[in-house]
Amino acid sequence: MEIKETALGDIRVLDLADEKGLYCTKLLADLGADVIKIEKPGGDPARFIGPFYHDEPEPQKSLYWFQFNSNKRSITLNLETADGREILKKLIEKADVMVETFPPGQLGGIGLGYPVLRGINPSLILASITAFGQTGPYKDFKASDIVGEAMAGIMYLAGFPDDPPNRLYGSQAYHMASVQAACGILTALYVREMTGEGQHVDVSMQEAVAIAQESAMQTYDLRGEIRQRTSVSGLAPAHPAMGTFECKDGYVNIFLMTGLWSILLDWMESEGVAGDIRERYKGVFEKLDDLFLIFGLVMDREAYARFLKDEYAPVDEHLRAFLKSHTKQELYDGAQQRRLQISMVSTIEDLLENPQLKALGYFVDVEHPELGATLKYPGAPYQLSETPWRIQERAPLIGEHNSDIYEGELGFSKEELILLKQGGVI
Repeated sequence: MEIKETALGDIRVLDLADEKGLYCTKLLADLGADVIKIEKPGGDPARFIGPFYHDEPEPQKSLYWFQFNSNKRSITLNLETADGREILKKLIEKADVMVETFPPGQLGGIGLGYPVLRGINPSLILASITAFGQTGPYKDFKASDIVGEAMAGIMYLAGFPDDPPNRLYGSQAYHMASVQAACGILTALYVREMTGEGQHVDVSMQEAVAIAQESAMQTYDLRGEIRQRTSVSGLAPAHPAMGTFECKDGYVNIFLMTGLWSILLDWMESEGVAGDIRERYKGVFEKLDDLFLIFGLVMDREAYARFLKDEYAPVDEHLRAFLKSHTKQELYDGAQQRRLQISMVSTIEDLLENPQLKALGYFVDVEHPELGATLKYPGAPYQLSETPWRIQERAPLIGEHNSDIYEGELGFSKEELILLKQGGVI
């Protein structure tokens, strides 16, 4: 098979990031960049994040670490020592990008601020990912993922109306910050091709999450209202036939647009489960053809709520009964044949067996010789025909590439490395 060049095969990245930036540097590594993960002696704290391979809580068996550090190399380096900082400066001389997540001013405080780094390597792109950015009244505030979601407003939309706002599953704020940082870095690399100059990419986790508010902004623009948490449980959904519904073996998500109710009724009637609801609730279906298109804009909020509760509720009961009589695959296939928007809510098991993902070769098998096992990884988020995305190596062991970098590239002798290790530098 022909091995094609990668998009970032000539780019070197120094990765000094915590969880806010691990996905950023993974995205670059999977595009071919030579990403050197710089860890504290003893290992990066992220290595202690579970789950773990075979539930064995060891820093070399973190599945979290495996996922976000494939294709990277690892060296150990203590930046709290003067020798460690001098070694980093040597690495910066040949680097294209450095990604860091230290609090604003901390790098400057140890003599490694952007003006110093730029003096060493004017073409260096420094990406700083912090909770609130490098400036402003909140710049020194600390924040975890849940704080990032809360401060950016996205938690306000998560959950049910009667409950407090919920945190989104996984570390979504960290990942959103990483994605925006990767976009900023790629843009800066493009500009450098024209100018030869690097620049400082300042990424605020709060800003990165704030732009991901679903339709909250549009709701305010159209209706002058602030989006609220909504529910489709019980007999009073937020909107007719919109949201997640239970079926025989799980859940499906429905988005039934105006004019499609008759198609759904035809489907139900073909299976003999519609009864006489088409005629009995004729007036309701006529209203649905107008109402759903504009999500209740033709009524005030109270009148719309009464319609959902008093008039639409019996129709909703029939719809739910129909859905519960079918598997999600049956509903998906039937909807595709009728051009209805019904999609499966997939479990992990569903994804592993999904025929489309299999056809695309989405999941990638990665060998882990140190475990004596091959693990299955999520694959490419996009396809590039000429410079493909790919996973070439599993995540590195702690300091696995110290010899390659320190001896092979920087010219340290084995005796010098022993002394540096004894001194807590590497």
